[in-house]
Parts: sequence; structure tokens; C-alpha cells
Amino acid sequence: MKSKLQITNIACIGGGVIGAGWLARLVENGFNVSVFDKHENIKKKNKSTLKNAKIAFNNLTIFSRPKKGKIAYETSLKNAVKNCQLIIESVPERIEIKRKVYSEIEASCSPRAIIASSTSGLLPSDLQAKLQNPERLLVTHPFNPVYLLPLVELCGGRLTDPKVLDQTASFLETIGMRPLKLKKEIDGFLADRLLEAIWRESLWLVHDDVASVEDIDDAFRFGPGLRFALMGSFLIYRIAGGEEGMRHFMSQFGPALKWPWTKLM
Repeated sequence: MKSKLQITNIACIGGGVIGAGWLARLVENGFNVSVFDKHENIKKKNKSTLKNAKIAFNNLTIFSRPKKGKIAYETSLKNAVKNCQLIIESVPERIEIKRKVYSEIEASCSPRAIIASSTSGLLPSDLQAKLQNPERLLVTHPFNPVYLLPLVELCGGRLTDPKVLDQTASFLETIGMRPLKLKKEIDGFLADRLLEAIWRESLWLVHDDVASVEDIDDAFRFGPGLRFALMGSFLIYRIAGGEEGMRHFMSQFGPALKWPWTKLM
């Protein structure tokens, strides 16, 4: 049986676009959150995100919802993390900045507190390299707006305790997220790699004057994008194979994979 993470206090370190999204999702699900960000107007900056999240959550369900959590904007990182079981870091994507922040976090938080990084590209093994307790750090890469999109990619480093991944995944499910645990570290993680492949091909099509940017966007909006909202590419192709499923699809269309029709090859 998986051991559950008992959460009573959460800290959000960094209150930018991603940090504010985490904050909004957490408080809308009833959790009290302490926030630390050096920006002097961070409370004002977060106001619109919190307002949008409130409207969205009120319109998403007709059922009663938990009492909204409280927000405490702290003037020091030490005060923000001192009694927290979960610390979500969303500072700029520079490893020297993140490592400095982790050093300050470890000096003030419980040695059992989980440190979750929102990074979209830095590998957890690199992030945890100088930690005193590296086993408690993992990547929890969300998608914007964090308060609406459920996907969150979980990736541990070489020294991450597997229990930390399981505990964090279980907690994230309680706030309506869909945790996806990667089997191994890889640059860009999973979803962004898939998006990047589409983006690269899209740029080639524009560059070669095959289509305009509007045409390419419409090609997704009115076609596969609608299917992707409900099914991934493997399920789509399996269904396209009819009663015989993926086996028939591959016999029918598999040879086309050898055609030199994509710049990505």
C-alpha cells in the first residue's frame, strides 16, 4: 500500500505565471498556502490569476466545493517554508538560481519536506546534486494555466526516493490533477518533446511556403486537435484500424513510415 503524504501546510516559492497557477489551484481546493517572491507587487500580480481561477472553478461544477484556502504572503523564504510538508518551487529556469533557492529552503524547512520543482527542462539529477537531502526532490512539471489543465509530469532524479514520487502523485490527484510518472529522466520530459516535434515540423511547413501559420493552426483546431482532446495518438490509430485494431492499422499504413515525407527524419 502506498504511504500517503499528509499535507497541512504548502509553500509556493516564486509567484510568476506558473507559481500563481499552482497557488490558485491549491487554494481553490481548500489548502492554505504561504507564498514567497521577491517582486514587491507580487500580491497584485497574482490577483488576476486568482480571480480567473475562482470564476473557472465556480463554473466547472454544480456541486459544493471545499472551503477556499487562505494565502499568506511572506516577506522571507524562511517564514514561507518553515512548517511545510510540500514546497513548490517555480523560480526562473536557471540552475544556479534554483540551487541557491534550494540551499535557502533546506536551511529552514523540515528534512522530510518534499521539494517539487516546476521546471520544464532542467533534469532533477542536476537540480538535486548539491542538496543535503536529495532524495526528497522531484520535478512536478505542470501546464499553463495550472489551475485548469490537469496534466503534471513527475520525474525523479538518480537520488530521488521512489516513495516521494508515489506520495506526491497521490496528493496531486486530490487536487484534480493527472500525475504522469516518467520512467526515466530525459531532456524536455514527455509532453513538451511531443509538442516540440509538432512545432519543428510546423516551422518547416511555413518556411517552405506549404501553409500559413493560420492554416497550420486550423489543421489542428478543426481536425486532430478535437480528437486529441479525448484520445492520444496510439488510441486514435488503434480505433482507425477498425475491429482488428492496431495490427490492421500498421499493416495498412505502417509502410508509409518509411516514406521521406517529414523533415524530422
